[in-house]
Amino acid sequence: MPDTKEGRERQARRAEQRQQEWEIREARDRADEPEPPAENFPPTCHRRGCNDPAAFRVLERYQEDTGHGAVEAVANLCETHTAEEAPTRLEHTYEDYVFRVDPIQPPDSE
Repeated sequence: MPDTKEGRERQARRAEQRQQEWEIREARDRADEPEPPAENFPPTCHRRGCNDPAAFRVLERYQEDTGHGAVEAVANLCETHTAEEAPTRLEHTYEDYVFRVDPIQPPDSE
């Protein structure tokens, strides 16, 4: 089979699709991993200039701007800033899009 521009483009599209599928599988696998242990509890609010203790963990998973994988944005926020939070990347939603607000739980005491 001769090497044509169309054939090279088709190969490139297939490679990109395989890469995207792999990244989605990896993101799904990582979603089941436990959070690393908190060294300082409670964490402080992620917002600049706010030193209040964080009460919620906000997660938004969306499609990367290039369309080649998932991006997760995570922020620990105080109650005030959590109330102001809303999805910001709705134009980049896809099958596994997530916007979730979870309360921050203290680490298990042993």
